[in-house]
Amino acid sequence: MTAMDDSRTRGRSSRSTGSARLTDVARVAGVAPMTVSRALNRPELVSESTRLRVQRAVLETGYVPNRVAGALASSRSRLVALLVPTVAHSLFAEVVQTVMGVLAPQGYQVLLGLTGYTPEQEETILETVLSRRPDGIVLTGCCHSALTRQRLLSAKVPLVEIWDMSDDPVDMLVGFSHEAVGRAVAEHLLARGYRRFGLISADDSRGRRRVAGFVAGLESAGKGTYQLREVGTPSSMPWGRDMGAELLDSHSLDAIVCSSDILALGVLAEAQSRGLAVPDRLAIMGFGDSSYAGASFPALSTVRIDGAAIGLRAAEHLLQRMAQPTFERAGRSQDVGFEIIDRDTT
Repeated sequence: MTAMDDSRTRGRSSRSTGSARLTDVARVAGVAPMTVSRALNRPELVSESTRLRVQRAVLETGYVPNRVAGALASSRSRLVALLVPTVAHSLFAEVVQTVMGVLAPQGYQVLLGLTGYTPEQEETILETVLSRRPDGIVLTGCCHSALTRQRLLSAKVPLVEIWDMSDDPVDMLVGFSHEAVGRAVAEHLLARGYRRFGLISADDSRGRRRVAGFVAGLESAGKGTYQLREVGTPSSMPWGRDMGAELLDSHSLDAIVCSSDILALGVLAEAQSRGLAVPDRLAIMGFGDSSYAGASFPALSTVRIDGAAIGLRAAEHLLQRMAQPTFERAGRSQDVGFEIIDRDTT
C-alpha cells in the first residue's frame, strides 16, 4: 500500500467514526455549509438534486447531525411527540404511520410514547416528553388529569388532541364523537328490529362514552333493554368470549355490541361454539373495522374510523402551527366522523 493509499484509508476511517463535521459534508457535496444545514433541517427549501447530493455526502462521511447544538441555536428541537395508548391496535398503528410519513420529509423526528389507558401513565409519559422540549405534540384523547391539562396549557407547545371530540380542546382537535357513535349504533340496530342488547365495553373513557351514547339512543327511542359488562384494557378475544358466555347464560339477548372488533370476535366464537345462528339468533357489532373484521366468518359488522385521515390532518395542522413565528392557541376542532359498516353479523 502506498502512502497516498494509506492516507485515503485513514480519511475514510475517520469519516465513518461519527466525527465528521458539517463542513466535511459540504466539501464532499460541493455546496456551502448553509446549504447542507437547509437540506438536513428544511429539505423543502432546497432542490431535489441538492438534497440527494447532500444525502450521498452524509452517507460517505458518516456525518451525524448534532441535534442538541442545533436546538440550542435555533430554539427548535425538530422533535414531535406522538402519544397513543397502544400500537397493537391497527387503527392506532395507522395513525402513527401516517403522522410519521407526513412529518419525516419535513425534517421532523417523531418520538413515540405509549400512554396505555390510565391517566397516571399519561402523566408520566407527558412529563418525560415535555422535558425533551418538543416542537409539537399529538396526543390521543381529550380526557386528561388536572395535572396533565395544566402542563399542556403551560407548555406553550402546539398540540393536536386526536381520536375524540370536545367543546373545550386544549389547542387543536381532530377526531370524532364517541357518544355519537354509540347513539348511531343503537338507532341502526333498533331499526333492524333488535331490542334486547348485551354491551361489552373496555373500561376506558372512550368506550364508556360510546356506551353512554348507546343507552341515550335507546332512551330517546323509548325501546330496548340492555345488560352491560366491562373488561380491562387492552381488550382481547378471550375476554370477549368469556363476557359473551356470561351474558348469554344469564339473559335472553338478540344482539351484543362490543367496544372493539377483537371483543366482538370473541363473542362470535362463543356463539358459534353454542350453535347459535348469526345474525338470525344473535347479532354482533364491533368497533374499529380492523383488518380482520371483514375477513371473519361471518363478516363482522362494525364502525369504521378513518385513522389515516386523523393522522394526516393532525400532522398538517402541526406543520402549519410550527411554522408560525409566535405561539398562539387555535381552539380549533375538526370532526372526521365515522361510518357504520353493516356486514353479515347484523
